[in-house]
Amino acid sequence: MSNRRAVLHVKNVPVIDTFQFFGPNSTPGIVDFRAEWEASGAPVSRGMGGSVAPTDPRSFLGEIAPAVSTGVFSGSEIGFEFQSNRASTSPGGYAQLGTVRNGVFL
Repeated sequence: MSNRRAVLHVKNVPVIDTFQFFGPNSTPGIVDFRAEWEASGAPVSRGMGGSVAPTDPRSFLGEIAPAVSTGVFSGSEIGFEFQSNRASTSPGGYAQLGTVRNGVFL
């Protein structure tokens, strides 16, 4: 609500796992993942809005903050399951969090 945190949680998404083991194979499976972004700094204004041509890549307005991103992933299929450890972009990685308006929304 404060534009400082975002969460994406997806459960039971059907997928097809294709692999080469005794010839080409396809097996239905299910995956889950949860990703979170937490702002680690102040947001900064980005873009130039309507002051540039609509085809210009800077033709947007946004507030973007540096962030730390974390995620957990799991999946299963017949005879196989996996679950990741919690992974993070900190230290050594980078993520961004923000809001952007473009096109007709300017």
